[in-house]
Amino acid sequence: MQIDLSGKTALVTGSTQAIAAGRARAGPRVAVNGRRQESVEAAIQKLEEDTEGGSFVSAPGDITTEDGARQVTGAVPDADVLVNNLGIFGTTPPLEISDDEWRRYFEVNVLAAVRMIRTYLPGMKDRSWGRIMNVASDSAVVIPAEMIHYGTSKTALLAVTRGFAKDAAGTGVTVNSLIAGPTHTGGVEDFVYELVDPELPWDEAQREFMAKHRPQSLLQRLIEPEEIANMAVYLSSSFASATTGGAVRVDGGYVDSILP
Repeated sequence: MQIDLSGKTALVTGSTQAIAAGRARAGPRVAVNGRRQESVEAAIQKLEEDTEGGSFVSAPGDITTEDGARQVTGAVPDADVLVNNLGIFGTTPPLEISDDEWRRYFEVNVLAAVRMIRTYLPGMKDRSWGRIMNVASDSAVVIPAEMIHYGTSKTALLAVTRGFAKDAAGTGVTVNSLIAGPTHTGGVEDFVYELVDPELPWDEAQREFMAKHRPQSLLQRLIEPEEIANMAVYLSSSFASATTGGAVRVDGGYVDSILP
């Protein structure tokens, strides 16, 4: 399957190397977002080294604020593909999650995505083509006791996706969620070592974490970011034109359900 997004502009918020690189290999101009100009430029430099022929544009700005979102819009006035990848997570005993923490998780994991959809969906509808993906989590369905606030925010993101997909009905724009399973990132490595012996080598730590804390995974390992990126690139393409309003699982079989 040859996916060609040449001539399109894709914006990835809270950009990861893997998702941005996956987009670039399919041919579009990829706007890389992060809070700080320096980190965005560093990410672009690394992407240019690793992705032959990739085209990247810097789009710094803290999209959890209206001013930051306007900064991103100034750099990228229109986008054909929007990937709401920005998110935070962490563990807190349920009864110790403060009101401020609940608000912070909602602001970052839900409202920032809503803000970006409001910004770019009208132009997509006018052009009769667009792809929006909200990166959710298995925690949206299987709420972890140690991070209820995170899981709840991702559940809300599924509802946001379904609602905006209805708003875009019949326009040629699709809106989907990606239910990502336990994924191997730097932040997740830190999280794993919060729950297992920090002296263990990484391979052993990962196996122990999956066995003790994510035993329902059929993959029985952490998912690599490139595996999430592959699904995101597919959903960005014309091949996925009949997939909208969905919660598409890239979870390694973690969610024990026949239906998505």
